[in-house]
Amino acid sequence: MRPAAPEPAGGPGPDPGGGTGAVSGSGPRAAPGSGPGAERGTGSRGPRGTRGGKDAPGPGGTGGEGRAGRSASPSPVVLVPPVDVVRPHSADAVPPQKPPPHDLQYSLKLDGFRALAFVLDAGRVVLQSRTHRDLAPEFPGIAAELRAQLPPGIVLDGELCAYREGRFSFPDLLRSHADRVQSGVPVFYVAFDLLAMPGRDLRGLPLRDRWELLGAALRHAEPPLQRVLATRDEETAHDWFRDLREAGVEGIVAKTLASPYRPGRSWAWRKVRHADTTDGVLLGLTGPADRPRALLVRLPDDRTVLTSPRLTPAQARLVGELVRGRLGAPARDPEHGPVTPLDRPLAVELRQVAGRHETAAFVRVRGEP
Repeated sequence: MRPAAPEPAGGPGPDPGGGTGAVSGSGPRAAPGSGPGAERGTGSRGPRGTRGGKDAPGPGGTGGEGRAGRSASPSPVVLVPPVDVVRPHSADAVPPQKPPPHDLQYSLKLDGFRALAFVLDAGRVVLQSRTHRDLAPEFPGIAAELRAQLPPGIVLDGELCAYREGRFSFPDLLRSHADRVQSGVPVFYVAFDLLAMPGRDLRGLPLRDRWELLGAALRHAEPPLQRVLATRDEETAHDWFRDLREAGVEGIVAKTLASPYRPGRSWAWRKVRHADTTDGVLLGLTGPADRPRALLVRLPDDRTVLTSPRLTPAQARLVGELVRGRLGAPARDPEHGPVTPLDRPLAVELRQVAGRHETAAFVRVRGEP
């Protein structure tokens, strides 16, 4: 399966941007057969902001009109990092849609790194993680594409996604840029919200307006920049939830169309995932740092526990590689004994096992918390 937007079973529903299809500016649609070039620099496109000799249009204007002499005008950048993101609450099932006018948008929950994309003055691009770290040095091809295709002042919320063998591949995001290029693993930036456009902060607008403006901002964008697959049709959302799991789609995010962009946990955004897992934060290790036996993790309810059962040899080796360079001095936890803490926590996926004593089994490292 290519990372193209599928035709939704049961027919498309009305698009939140005002169209008639289930998708307006679909999800990843570039063939992964483009190989290492999918995460690339500007190549032969010419100067920043140009494709084929023409300036890339954006919501702040069309073409190159007014671009010359921009230094004499006020900066179009109105929003700079760091900016906190909206975080969805978990739901057990796809939330039901209300009768028309529908008040929910359903979009795909992709398996990647959440990142705000800032296109700033002087050609600077920042890919800000949820913890405010700049991921642009780790994804230089995506940063170059944002610089080339979008005008200064644009701020997107979206997901960095890798694609391999017909499905989204989160483990490939944990590899170096050079490794991904050598292996021909393409990386995409899939946007699902627009926080700012040149000269204007959009966070106070309702999602329905931001979505329409996002479509305009990315109307002429080319892969690896995409707009996420989204619909207002509940049946279509259920079809996607059922049918796209094998492609590496984690689930569905339901968002209230009337909601502004307000950082922090929000009931206006609700996520439904396939796996019976939960998110946690990796705080430290027990045992050898390069082959840990167990992990000290913080659960969503703020409890701190050691993972159980013991990590497998493959898990221990992978975790040891991923935490290298993040370790602090060995310490003694008052409840869990000797640990090696992390100076920069990592997000992890856990499976909570109920019983006489509830435990949390390690599933995988997810990256920035």
